[in-house]
Amino acid sequence: MTRWAMVSVAATLAFATGGCHVDMWRQPKLLPQHESTFFADGAASRPPVPHTVARGQLRDDEVLYTGVRNGELVTEPPLPVTEDNLQRGEKLFGIHCAPCHGPLGYGNGMIAQRGLALRRKPGNYHTDRLRNMPIGYFYDVMTNGAGVMYSVASRVSPEDRWRIAMHVRVLQLSQHGRLADLSPALAAELEKAAGRPSGRKGATR
Repeated sequence: MTRWAMVSVAATLAFATGGCHVDMWRQPKLLPQHESTFFADGAASRPPVPHTVARGQLRDDEVLYTGVRNGELVTEPPLPVTEDNLQRGEKLFGIHCAPCHGPLGYGNGMIAQRGLALRRKPGNYHTDRLRNMPIGYFYDVMTNGAGVMYSVASRVSPEDRWRIAMHVRVLQLSQHGRLADLSPALAAELEKAAGRPSGRKGATR
């Protein structure tokens, strides 16, 4: 190979490798938050395509995510009423709800007692109105807020909101339940613990 041929090959290789090197570092692509002359608004970042759903975020269970079925608030939770779910609901109620509503749900939590920036008293779960509300109502209020209560959807998952709603029902039953609603075995056990003769006839709380 002649000297000139060697120089030509070296120059070609240098140009090729140099060009590839520059292309690797300076690729013609759009970067987030950068300007762009390609789009009319001058922004490289583009909004999602309408109705785009992130993977794993398709909320196609109407009851679980809204508390509504066919336009009506549901009367039964979509999660099973298990000991684990009830215990978690009690724990979360103490964290997110008791400061305003109180540990038993009478609307007399410490925030309410001290009147900290509340326009009106928090709801009392033991009024006739709220005792007769379907459980979907409590889920809806936690999700969308109501009155002086703000939405907790950003900090409490849908499943945990249902667990809290279950605990609200437990509180209502604990304060307004009737002995006649219990099974005979459990009623007898409670009467024994209270030192009363066994029997359910005419027994109401």
